[in-house]
Amino acid sequence: MLPEGYQNVESTVRAVLADVLGLSAERVAAFEPATPLFGALPELDSMAVAGVLTEIEDRLGILIEDDEVDGDMLETFGALTEFAAGKALV
Repeated sequence: MLPEGYQNVESTVRAVLADVLGLSAERVAAFEPATPLFGALPELDSMAVAGVLTEIEDRLGILIEDDEVDGDMLETFGALTEFAAGKALV
């Protein structure tokens, strides 16, 4: 069972990926938890990562510390959503 507010976090992460990376809403709507992100989406390069994380911070009202950012959290859509939910739903 998903925690209350999880769907809102997931929707926010989808919207951020669409907005920052210029992906279509249809493409982002099809993302599953196992959908690979960093290294699989050419739009999500190292420069775009900063924009995505900053926008997630702004929209969810969270703070992501530099030492929390690693390849695992950006590996899949599910990992990024879980990370954001873990920060936002405390």
